[in-house]
Amino acid sequence: MGITVQNLTYYPVKGCAGTEVGSARVGETGLEHDRTFMVVDAADGTFRSQRTLPAMAAIRPRIADGGASLGLSADGVETVLLEADPDGERRPVRMFGRAIGQGADQGGAAAEWFSEVLGAKSRLVRVPSDFDRDGWGETPGKVGFADAHAVLVASQASLDGLNARIAERGAAPVPMDRFRPNIVLDGCAEPHAEDGMRRLEIGTVRLAYAVRAMRCSVPMVDQLTGLRAGPEPIRTLATYRREPEYENKVSFGMKAAVLRHGTLSVGDAALATWAAGAAV
Repeated sequence: MGITVQNLTYYPVKGCAGTEVGSARVGETGLEHDRTFMVVDAADGTFRSQRTLPAMAAIRPRIADGGASLGLSADGVETVLLEADPDGERRPVRMFGRAIGQGADQGGAAAEWFSEVLGAKSRLVRVPSDFDRDGWGETPGKVGFADAHAVLVASQASLDGLNARIAERGAAPVPMDRFRPNIVLDGCAEPHAEDGMRRLEIGTVRLAYAVRAMRCSVPMVDQLTGLRAGPEPIRTLATYRREPEYENKVSFGMKAAVLRHGTLSVGDAALATWAAGAAV
């Protein structure tokens, strides 16, 4: 049967809930509408993250009017519909202690909504049309407001293998959404086969391997409730997925650059070119 696309998800606001789709356009910086918006500290422009504000997971953004509008909903607050402004006032933004350029501020209503929901003074910024940021790794590519790469790929086999190990420890399995992938693959012969994919053709899209996806504390956040629910899966991943070359962080999934724009869909065949010695 081969490897196929099982799920596609984009995340309109970095750190908030994702939107599953049956098909997606893919551009230079990943799936259309993925991490188009980002919440930042109102004082210094540092990005907001589930690492410190797990409640972000329960904020449900919705792209409307082809990207011209953004709906925001969360339990206990009024839902809002905002007009997206790619030419808003520029605001310097920072990620992981570094300046990454400028975002287009989305105005007072968005700032007030996020400040109320998160209990911290915040602004919402959008990727401006002239944003230009390099990724890094074997194939760096370009990236918008994602951490450092255009696309995150994971396989069902990797999750199944992890959950089998978690079950051996007497703990509950975790769902794939803990890892917030863009593309989930089915049909891989072995867990973590995606580590060995150096080129990936899906639909009319071509992706190239950049780096294994290093994981922080976010996979310990329940993506439905926005509550910390650890220590799994990080506890179990730490027993077999530590990466010495990356300060002993644990990995799950792989991050990719976009070599060719196009469209892809759930059910599409995923044709991989493998690294020497990779499990296929």
